[in-house]
Amino acid sequence: QWGWQNGASLPSEEYKMKFQNRVLECVNTFRPDMLYFDDTVLPFYGCDDQIGLNILSHYYNTSAKWNGGEQSVVAMGKVLEEHHKDLMMWDVERGVPDRAQEKYWQTCTCLGSWHYDQGTYNRGGYKSAQQVISMLVDIVSKNGNLLLSVPVRGNGTIDEKEIAILEEIKEWMDVNGQSIYGTRIWKTFGEGPMAEASNPINAQGFNENNNYSAADIRFVQRNDTVFATTLRYPEGESCTIKALGSSSDYYPGKVKNVTLLGHGLVSFMESPAGLVIDLPETKVNELAA
Repeated sequence: QWGWQNGASLPSEEYKMKFQNRVLECVNTFRPDMLYFDDTVLPFYGCDDQIGLNILSHYYNTSAKWNGGEQSVVAMGKVLEEHHKDLMMWDVERGVPDRAQEKYWQTCTCLGSWHYDQGTYNRGGYKSAQQVISMLVDIVSKNGNLLLSVPVRGNGTIDEKEIAILEEIKEWMDVNGQSIYGTRIWKTFGEGPMAEASNPINAQGFNENNNYSAADIRFVQRNDTVFATTLRYPEGESCTIKALGSSSDYYPGKVKNVTLLGHGLVSFMESPAGLVIDLPETKVNELAA
């Protein structure tokens, strides 16, 4: 039970100490960059807060010791309250908050089931590359990052359908990665139907099946550059971005130039209603632009 509630059988002192010592051994032996707890906040939170705090303080202090006084690791937990987020990264399982978050956070999701499932393979139940990219862009615009699991078969390999999806993701990232890596949230995370709708998470997440469209646009920035990405490739000869219009509350000032990643400079027109961007006759990809 989340928080060891509703009559959950409480663990013994021996079990809790064994768990603590195994995690400390893992930290000392392997020096992990991340610790992921599939738990309410920290292990045993709700019945014994000290075990989790022992683990967290050892992890952070040991990292600082190894890195000249600088703590350079992250611990993740689920169902966090706001004050927990000062010390840990909030992990949302198979979901995305419907608004940008002040503190860094993370979505964990999977191409298919959390463990390899032959049925998922047989019925073609994996997430498409388009769905993964749309989620990634949405998540980054809201100050988050995406932890993507690829289910592994019993012999340690991944199947050809998963490989094809990953290759398609890589192809998009090779061109558009600069709109993801090293960016930060902008004045607004996005516009369009999904940005205006309410889509609250359920328990620890589980709201990821979003029906994104080309009208859904997400924003990030790096230095003096604003990246605007449509979550589906636009149809037609142009695309209008309302947030960049001169009458918008988010208007950043006169636009110097517009570059379509994978293509190059494109012509545009500024208006109070939005920035109208001319699109090339040939799509630069099939996923998002």
